[in-house]
Order: sequence, then C-alpha cells, then structure tokens
Amino acid sequence: MEMEGGSSSGSAGGTQTHRRFSPVRSRAFYKFTQQNLPACKPVLTPGWVQKHMKAPIYIYYELDNYYQNHRRYVKSRSDKQLLYGLKYKDTSSCKPEETSNGLPIVPCGLIAWSLFNDSYAFVRGSGEMSVNRKNIAWKSDREHKFGKHVKPFNFQNGTLIGGGKLDPSIPLSDQEDLIVWMRTAALPTFRKLYGIIEEDIDADEIITVHLFNNYNTYSFGGKKKIVLTTSNWLGGKNGFLGMAYIATGTFFILISVLFALIHVKNPRPHGDPTYWSWNRKSNAS
Repeated sequence: MEMEGGSSSGSAGGTQTHRRFSPVRSRAFYKFTQQNLPACKPVLTPGWVQKHMKAPIYIYYELDNYYQNHRRYVKSRSDKQLLYGLKYKDTSSCKPEETSNGLPIVPCGLIAWSLFNDSYAFVRGSGEMSVNRKNIAWKSDREHKFGKHVKPFNFQNGTLIGGGKLDPSIPLSDQEDLIVWMRTAALPTFRKLYGIIEEDIDADEIITVHLFNNYNTYSFGGKKKIVLTTSNWLGGKNGFLGMAYIATGTFFILISVLFALIHVKNPRPHGDPTYWSWNRKSNAS
C-alpha cells in the first residue's frame, strides 16, 4: 500500500494500490503523528489564603513516598565522623558511600549523599522576599553532633551523584541544610524546615515562588510539596498528633466502659477476712 507522503511496499500478489488522502485528513494525520492534537491540560494553582500570616513564617519542603526509615538507609552514616572528621577512621557503617576514588568521604553514608537540593525564591510585587536560612536546625545537633572544625572532603565526587553538594570551606556545624536532612523521618511522608520568612503576609496577597527543581523524586514515584505555615505557643499546626490523641483517648474510654459493664454483670467476689495476714497470726496464737 502506498500513501501520499509515506513509503510504499508491494502486496503478496506483486500489485500495488494507491490511496490518496484529502488535504483535511492529511493535516489531521500529521497532527496525530506529531502529537499536536488539542488536549485539555490542567494547570495546578495553589489555594488562596484568606487569613493574615504573621511573621515568622516557616517554609517546609514535604516529600511523599520517601522511606528515610529504611534500615539500610538509616544505618548508612557515621556519627563519630560527623563530629571528628578524618580523625575517625572506622566508617564501615557508611557503605556503600564510604570512599570515592580511594579516598574517604566526609560526610559519608547514604543519608548525606542523598541530600535534598531544591531551592526556592519568593517574590512579592517587584521585590524578592528575604528567607533566613540560619537556625533552622536543632541547637543540640549543631553544637554536639556536627564538628565545628570538620569540613566536607571528597563529597559527591563519584560517578553517581545523589543530591546536593556541600561547600568544602564551611564546617559541618554551619551546614544547616545537611543537619536538618540528617535527622531522619519516621514516616514516608515528612516535612523538613527550609527557611524562615520574617515578614508578614497579608490575606489575598499574591506571592510568586520560583522553584529550582533539582531533586529527582520521579524515579521512585515520589512527590514534592512546599508548605508555608505559622506557629503559636503550642507549636505549628499538625493534625496528626491531635487525631492520635483523640483516637487513643476514645479507645481507653471505650475500654473503661466495657470493664465497668463486665464488673456490674459479674462482680468480683470479696475475699474472706479470715485469710488476712493479721487474722491468720491471731488465729495461730
């Protein structure tokens, strides 16, 4: 069969047939083969905030379907190396990210190697909002778990790059993105603090977010989100803890009611007073 604008091939009997398409059908066929047909493409937009957000406003990145609690992943680190650097030699727990090109890696292990490296910029009107990236990690981690004189060495120099890179001139105690990431999450959906906006945001105000999409979550079917939230004297808004408390309290109330009904129906018999310890002693005398 031979088509206009296509190739030709002989039939089994050696004859050829000719078929000519109309110009309209030719244009439609071309659009189909080039995937130019009209289609409905949903545009995802963030929800509107109808409330005033008072500074400080915390920026979190959220990852879904990311199992930081996997046994091999959690064990692939060296806490003593994070504190003492190259002075600590035994980094066998960091496999498979223990050495690269015959040299040790600081910080070693899969957790540091897979460091999250997306970045965000927030624009209000014509000016960019400042984001404070300091003091986002726990003070105890900065002062007691990451060395003040330990600097990255031979990090992300292998053939396979996992995530973000570290500035080799800055000690680990000041690399707060790494410190936040190294505190692994217990659930596959988690949030980690990215920075703090120290300006108020009014209701219905439009904030433009420029996202640098560096971190590959598509290979394992993960999802990424960005969350802006405030906190009060009780902390940030987290519905999971409240629902867990309500579910646990309701369960214990039901159990107590059940035990009360069982006690009313089948009360426990009272003990014989003659078997009390002091009565036995008097009877023996």
